[in-house]
Amino acid sequence: MKLLVVEDHPALGELLQRHLQRTGFVVDIAERGRQAQAMLELSRYDAMILDLGLPDMDGLSLLAARSATRNNDLPCIILTANDALERRVAGLDAGADDFLLKPFEMAELQARLRAVLRRPGSRRERRLQLGNLSLCQDSRDVCVGTCPLLLSKRELALLEELLRNVPRVVIKDHLEERLYALSEAVTPNAIEALVSRLRRKLADAGADSGIETLRGLGYRLTLNAG
Repeated sequence: MKLLVVEDHPALGELLQRHLQRTGFVVDIAERGRQAQAMLELSRYDAMILDLGLPDMDGLSLLAARSATRNNDLPCIILTANDALERRVAGLDAGADDFLLKPFEMAELQARLRAVLRRPGSRRERRLQLGNLSLCQDSRDVCVGTCPLLLSKRELALLEELLRNVPRVVIKDHLEERLYALSEAVTPNAIEALVSRLRRKLADAGADSGIETLRGLGYRLTLNAG
């Protein structure tokens, strides 16, 4: 899953990015409101973590501008040092899903993020499954039958995208957008190599589904024949 973190304090932004990446998210960082607005128009996200105190625009203005982008229904958690009631009400009226006061513990942010992503109308189901292959999106655990399957963070992100799109074909450009931050360089064969590794791990673990390559189109996860 992919998050946009809008935080003008570089040290806090980097801390948030490292913590969220360790838990399996792909994370883009924006330090300015206009930069974040451009990212919202360019890439598809699953949630946004937004600091209201931005140097070039009010965070609430960015929240309102979200409706004109491809992320118009994006869940949002607001970070703020201002606990005034009118500020919280304004944020909720502008479309925020939750508030977290600074300073905060990373464990609480993670819990609030999971809760926002579980809400009705969010883009995430708690468990994704095809045949004997399953992925719990809260714990990030993957199982084939009852046996755990150990995957790298990138392999896990790829599997998640394929499971979320069953039975549709997922094009390579979409996978690059979803699996890599905008700041990351993606080599020409990165997706092919990643698909190959995941395909091999699924087969070795006895999964009754596999990754089908449709030349010139993309990839999809399907149940094995027979």
